[in-house]
Amino acid sequence: MNIFLDANILVAVLNKEYPLFTYAVRLLSLADDKRFQLHTSSTAFAIAFYFSSKKSGAAKAKEKMAIMAQKIKLAENRPTDILTAATNKKITDFEDGIQYYAALNAGCKCIITENLDDFHFSNIEVLNAETFLQRHVLK
Repeated sequence: MNIFLDANILVAVLNKEYPLFTYAVRLLSLADDKRFQLHTSSTAFAIAFYFSSKKSGAAKAKEKMAIMAQKIKLAENRPTDILTAATNKKITDFEDGIQYYAALNAGCKCIITENLDDFHFSNIEVLNAETFLQRHVLK
């Protein structure tokens, strides 16, 4: 199953933000499980780096990002995705729109985020980390 990790999941792991860290780090461990393919966008990586560097400095944040980038596949946007996200009246947050189209392009069946309402327009499943683990991993 292809899954898309929103930036808040990455930030929780990089900054050890509890209580989400417990679930988010379990999600990242799925990179070694052949049933799952983890994806995120360059935008999410950039957001995660920003918040990680604020907590642990740029050098340490780069080290953490390099490790994370080995485990998570990059979901890319097509040039038309930017226009589509900008003109889709259902999308109220542009950044979430481009994340959504990156997830679609990667064939993701689920977006995992702690801000479920950000993806109210999604045609694919949107779950928080704990619920995803309960439904798809610990079943």
